[in-house]
Amino acid sequence: MGDTVGSISAQWREKRPDLDVSTMEVIGRVLRMAALMGQVVEETLAETGLTRPEFEVLSALRRADRGLRPSQLTRETLSSGAATTKRLARLERAGLLTRTASTRDRREIDVRLTDAGRGLVDRLLPERLRVEAAALTPLSAAERDQLATLLARVLSPMEGPDRLSASRP
Repeated sequence: MGDTVGSISAQWREKRPDLDVSTMEVIGRVLRMAALMGQVVEETLAETGLTRPEFEVLSALRRADRGLRPSQLTRETLSSGAATTKRLARLERAGLLTRTASTRDRREIDVRLTDAGRGLVDRLLPERLRVEAAALTPLSAAERDQLATLLARVLSPMEGPDRLSASRP
């Protein structure tokens, strides 16, 4: 294929014919696509002053039927606790969310969208979906479904309790 990852894997096949680089052709493309889409998403958010991780926090709250705890947002957004705390503080200062003591347990914090936060997510989400759809235009609807199914099969065990780590193949 005529993409960067195809060129890189061809170079590795030439330099190290003893190695199977087929995994690089899949994982490398997934990672490269994620990086490139991350850049495009950042560009679409630039006028709002939001970063992609901040938009992910707001989106997680928008999908929730109730407030979420910071630890839930940390898991959902694959962030560190410190990064989540920093994002929540910035988004709260911007008036996009509130943090209040939980009614279930006063030691916990509930994070909720404000009306402004909800409106911002509702305004930005259609543009995000448009950009994602544009990236997938080389694929038919059936191919998109097939790709989504295949990626879910690979991703599911990675997210589970026996998730993959660098120390265990």
